[in-house]
Amino acid sequence: MSAPERLIAWTIAATYGLWLIGGIYFAGPVLGWVLGWQALRAYYLAPVLLAEERPPGPPPPAIVAWLGGMTVMLVALLIGHANFGLDAGQTLKSAVGWAKGWALIALFPLAGYALPIRIEVLARAVCRLARQTLVLLPLFLLAPILHLPSRLWVSPLTVLGGAGDVFFTVTLYTIDPETGTARWQFFAPWAPAAGIVAVIHFLLARYEPVASWRWTAYVASVLLALLTSSRMALIALAVIIPLAMLIGRFHRPKTFFALAPVVMIGGWFAPQVLDLIASAQNAFNGARASSSRVRAALGRIAVQRWQHEAYWFGHGIVERGPHLVEYMPIGSHHTWYGLLYVKGLVGVIALAVPMAWTFVATAIAAMRGKIGELGLAMTLTYLFYSFGENLEVLTYLAWPALIAIGIALKPPAPSTDEPAAGINEPAPDDHAIAV
Repeated sequence: MSAPERLIAWTIAATYGLWLIGGIYFAGPVLGWVLGWQALRAYYLAPVLLAEERPPGPPPPAIVAWLGGMTVMLVALLIGHANFGLDAGQTLKSAVGWAKGWALIALFPLAGYALPIRIEVLARAVCRLARQTLVLLPLFLLAPILHLPSRLWVSPLTVLGGAGDVFFTVTLYTIDPETGTARWQFFAPWAPAAGIVAVIHFLLARYEPVASWRWTAYVASVLLALLTSSRMALIALAVIIPLAMLIGRFHRPKTFFALAPVVMIGGWFAPQVLDLIASAQNAFNGARASSSRVRAALGRIAVQRWQHEAYWFGHGIVERGPHLVEYMPIGSHHTWYGLLYVKGLVGVIALAVPMAWTFVATAIAAMRGKIGELGLAMTLTYLFYSFGENLEVLTYLAWPALIAIGIALKPPAPSTDEPAAGINEPAPDDHAIAV
């Protein structure tokens, strides 16, 4: 196992321990910058490194786009602060926030591309974490029944700075104010954030060749999605894998022949399909009506204030909303609205360009093999969740997806077709990828 792989495996294995001391919020950023430094070092020392330690080539355009786009984010942040006369202390705090969020969205794919990191190591690590989740699951489930405290403590590490106490609070469960039932968020700051972790770990587990480990992660991921009551996680689990598989097979003529009757039948029943989609959307919004209302209001406020106050470079910082949105930050719960408000149109372009470029690049990679299909699925996951969460805030949890994207963008190996995970593939040595 290479040094980057050990860092990744140990960080994932330590998730619950870090959660208990409030350190998980810092572990992701520290890992991202360490891996980013190792990637730059690998490029600098490439001539003297062993062949297996050298980067496979210059960073591909998609990763260059991420590096450039996230740099533009920092520039937009500085200009926004200057436009609204924010002091140096606030500017420094926001720059540190950029380093813990947006910068990581570029550094992790770079590390996945440039460093000797295997998908199998990521997959085994999330499977081992899934086993920990299943072991601890009875405690989480019994906590509300036994009337244990919902929140155990707030880590003193909160004094080091962060986005709020919620990232340092050890929470066993919460009570949904709409239904009065328990809802679990595990090691995430809120329940839907655990949902994106469930989706990412499920996707990675598909590349674990040992069936027992694979199904451990499958079960844990589905339980996480269900117990968090995350609508987005359940939809993502149902939609993203088939969509990635379909896009990965667009280059095959038989795909179009198979889709032709589906398209024809869909045309015949288009009105009914549209009614079904509308009903599903209403059911989605109605399942958590107050949450949907708050999200919509936050979006409207963000767009209105962006248009009239800070069109190009945004306001520089987030701001608490009015009572109408329960004082939640303007632009939260939506990456694009948040960008418009904080970093303006420049920030939206800085994310949209690399996101679109990565989608095209991973779609092409998906047509070459299973690892490319995984990269596409992770890109679709990030795109999907950009409409329901602030991606930069959750990167400290969702970073395995970004590493997988970087791995997927590597040039194809000289060997022939990659075997599908768990299919006609010898199990890797447990000692080689042990956490």
